[in-house]
Amino acid sequence: MQIRALDLSDDATATAVHRIGHAAYAVEAELIGFDGIPALGESLAEMRHTDLSWVGAFSESGALAGFLAWASEPEDGVSIDRLCVDPAWFRRGVASLLLRHALTEVFPGRAVEVTTGAANAPAVALYRRLGFTRGPDFSPVPGLTMASFGRAAESTPWEGGRGSSYLA
Repeated sequence: MQIRALDLSDDATATAVHRIGHAAYAVEAELIGFDGIPALGESLAEMRHTDLSWVGAFSESGALAGFLAWASEPEDGVSIDRLCVDPAWFRRGVASLLLRHALTEVFPGRAVEVTTGAANAPAVALYRRLGFTRGPDFSPVPGLTMASFGRAAESTPWEGGRGSSYLA
């Protein structure tokens, strides 16, 4: 796998990211029992206009297997907005690879926060394995419980064990 920055102004790239995001969030919606995930209703144009930075994992054949998008926060922190893997690439370590790359190459030494559906066991396991500490759960809407995670600026990406995950 090769990881590189994504340019959503490129039509083919944006279309692939949008397709993978919808497919991954549809699986998460089933896992958590909630189909109101905002990204599921997001149009291609809306996705392209988000104020996020993007990296993607590409297979040897050049296919986009997954992506990670984030926003910088005040005081040099980072908020991961989305980490999605094409269902065809589940259970191959793509999410782990993307997250490790981001933690060591893109925003090393920075505090990182992320949320996921509390019932999304693969994502919860991934964040724990890579040194994130679970914070409080919260319910932004009735019927949905979200888990918050944080990782201190000085953390290394391999705290908490090793392994791979397929969906985050």
